[in-house]
Amino acid sequence: MVKQACYSRTLITSTNALRHQKGVVLIVSLVFLIALTAVAAALMQNTTSDMKMSGASEEKVVATQEAISATDEVLFRQINGGSGNNAFTAALVKFPITVTDTLTKTNVGNDTTANIDIINNDLELEADCPHSRAASSAQVFTCNVLRVQVNRQYGRKNTNNVAVNAGVAQQLLR
Repeated sequence: MVKQACYSRTLITSTNALRHQKGVVLIVSLVFLIALTAVAAALMQNTTSDMKMSGASEEKVVATQEAISATDEVLFRQINGGSGNNAFTAALVKFPITVTDTLTKTNVGNDTTANIDIINNDLELEADCPHSRAASSAQVFTCNVLRVQVNRQYGRKNTNNVAVNAGVAQQLLR
């Protein structure tokens, strides 16, 4: 019997406490709700910018790989182009040569350009070849030391550029 009286008194005091609060719990819960909403919005904004940055990074990697592939295609087309079509053996006065039209596999969107130019030879003199196994003491060989440069546009509205350079030393008989 004592226990019942104790429980009923506790129940009555709890109900009286609820009557005196008059919306304090509601106001506190709304404050917490606003704070949690602000935190969630900040996290969503960070996630969006992270996704944009990772997308841009992936686009640059793809553009770099496409430029490297275009460089390989230029080298392949010049070496295997048949007799008279190898721009690496052209006279020095004909450089720079634009070979963008030979990019049939890698220039699908017309956003890649390719050029072949002389490296460090402003006077257009035939240079000696770098050291090789086919060297000649009588200087029978000279070389066209060339740079193959491929530029690839990428990004929104093609505003960014990736440039890939490859060096070529083509041996020539005097």
